[in-house]
Amino acid sequence: MALTREQMAQRVAQELQDGFYVNLGIGIPTLVANYVPDNMDVMLQSENGLLGMGEFPTEETIDADMINAGKQTVTTVKGASIFSSAESFAMIRGGHVDLTVLGAFEVDVNGNIASWMIPNKLVKGMGGAMDLVAGADNIIVTMTHASKSGESKLLADCSLPLTGKGCIKKVLTDLAWLEIENGTFVLKERAPGVSIEEIIEKTQGKLIVPDHVPEMVFA
Repeated sequence: MALTREQMAQRVAQELQDGFYVNLGIGIPTLVANYVPDNMDVMLQSENGLLGMGEFPTEETIDADMINAGKQTVTTVKGASIFSSAESFAMIRGGHVDLTVLGAFEVDVNGNIASWMIPNKLVKGMGGAMDLVAGADNIIVTMTHASKSGESKLLADCSLPLTGKGCIKKVLTDLAWLEIENGTFVLKERAPGVSIEEIIEKTQGKLIVPDHVPEMVFA
């Protein structure tokens, strides 16, 4: 079966390392905050000016004035700091974020990403995505493998306006974990119960499938 949003967040959390500063984009990436291991010191950053986001609040802990870049209410952890968005983007542009996790509409075999607009639909703006993909070396894209109509989002060439060029190396979809190497997608892991045949069928860009592709493991 395809991964749930929560399972995708759990899989991304497996990539966290002690001491990391991590930026979580809007959507599925924000859920990663709920799966940071208890014994790990990770500081989550939001580009509106917060370093040290915690889990999503309960009714007892909610503070309407404490929000992330997606205007969702959040909590803070011990040692958190609040600052201007200008300082936040200086942190991003200066390469001080160890891991960036963001969503996308399309990714192609050249590491290009389209994540900010679909023509003829409401466009809220690019937000911080362009800065994030330009200022970070370690990026994980989370997305569905195909659209609701079954069209692949993993392409030979992106068809939508680009957010960044040649910047993506790791993609987690609801079906698979893939990495981009030498102009191809390389299948590294597959969701439990998902067949390699389904992944091949729903990947439009060139895909390399090793002899052994393990299933993802969740604790």
